[in-house]
Amino acid sequence: MSELTNALTAAFADETDDEIAQAAAENIADFSEEYDEDLTSDRITDLLAAAPYDGFQRRFNWLVGELAAENEDCTDSRAFRIDGFGELAADPDIGT
Repeated sequence: MSELTNALTAAFADETDDEIAQAAAENIADFSEEYDEDLTSDRITDLLAAAPYDGFQRRFNWLVGELAAENEDCTDSRAFRIDGFGELAADPDIGT
């Protein structure tokens, strides 16, 4: 695991259960690796604190949307959200 993953897993553990904290931290690390290598745990925890929703999962998903909006190369942030693409989403592999 990366330093970012470790730091975020610890930070998220105060907000949710260990499994979701780990998955969320790994999703942010994946986002960072693909779109924003300079992303820090402080930036993530600040965004999470600023989220206009209750509940960790909704706040986290909002955070991911904000990160994607800040990065013009990320046109679909669903892969980085807690539930991924979800049951009702189109198959992400179609057309690839």
